[in-house]
Formats: sequence, structure tokens, C-alpha cells
Amino acid sequence: MMSEEKRQPGFWKRLTGHIRTVHHHRSLVRKHCFACGLYWQGLTHDLSKYSPSEFIPSVKYYQGWRSPYVYEKELHGYSQGWLHHKGHNKHHWEYWYDTLHGVWSPVPMPYNYLIESICDRVAACETYHGKDYKSSDPLDYFMNHDGGKYMHPETAKEMQHILEIVRDNGQDEAFRLIRQSLKDGKPL
Repeated sequence: MMSEEKRQPGFWKRLTGHIRTVHHHRSLVRKHCFACGLYWQGLTHDLSKYSPSEFIPSVKYYQGWRSPYVYEKELHGYSQGWLHHKGHNKHHWEYWYDTLHGVWSPVPMPYNYLIESICDRVAACETYHGKDYKSSDPLDYFMNHDGGKYMHPETAKEMQHILEIVRDNGQDEAFRLIRQSLKDGKPL
């Protein structure tokens, strides 16, 4: 028998829960992007989540304690919503794959999208961990999900470095350093 926490909620709970989760997550990403100086990216982050291609499956597979995409993948082997999302949002490293001579390979993420990705990861951990969130959570997630194994090596190295700053110095200090690096036009 499935535990109470992991049982699939009814439609209205899934609908309102998903909307609340997306709004909460987007507000955190916006706050973090603003702290880094990425105002437009903060305002437009994850708007594709309101498209029917993402919204409908996300409500259908909403559980409240993890991404609906994970549940959809468990059930079907892939997530239609995730395929749409990663293909429409440049802050996901999966967006940055291309073919050269018929071989798919990662390309470096532009720095501003890497920073938005870090803001997204911090906000996702804050959203799903709630009051149990720790500054080490974003780095732990990164390392426990292949630590950039499929990312471009430069992108993976920079992401890990910045997530280590978040872990060691807190997000406020990390975002201050990022803001300065964006002003200076060079990575941390």
C-alpha cells in the first residue's frame, strides 16, 4: 500500500497544488535572478510551464513532494512535459546539445543561462525541501544526479564551483559574487 504522503491527490488538489508550486518556485527564481542582476530572466523564467504541453501533464502527474516530470517518467519511461520544457528553456543544460558531424554533444552554456540555472536549482531545492532546506542541497542534487557528466565540461566545472560557493558561503554571498562577475563580464 502506498504511503499517505505519496498517494496521487485528487484533481482539484493537483491543480491548485501545481499552480501554487509553480508560482512559489518562480517567485524564488525571480528573487535570486534579481539578486544576480538578471532581471529579464527572472521575470520570464519558466513561462513555458503555463503552456498546455507542460501544464496539463504537470497537473496530471502532480504529487506535491517532487517534480511531476519524475513521476511521469516513472510511469511512461519519458515525460512529454519535460521534453517540451527543456527544449524551450535555455537555463537547462539539456537545451545546449547539438550535432557536429552527426554526433550529439554538449556545447558550453552562455554564462547568463548558467546563472539562471543555478538560481533555478537553488529555488527548486528550497521549494521541495521547504523548512529542511540546507545550503548544501543544490550541490548535493548536482553531484547525486551525475554531477554534470553529460554537460559540457566547462559548464559542469563552473556550475559545481558556484554551487560550492553557495554551500560554503551561502546564497546571498554567492549571488553577490555572481552579480559582480556579470558586471565584470567574466565568470567566477
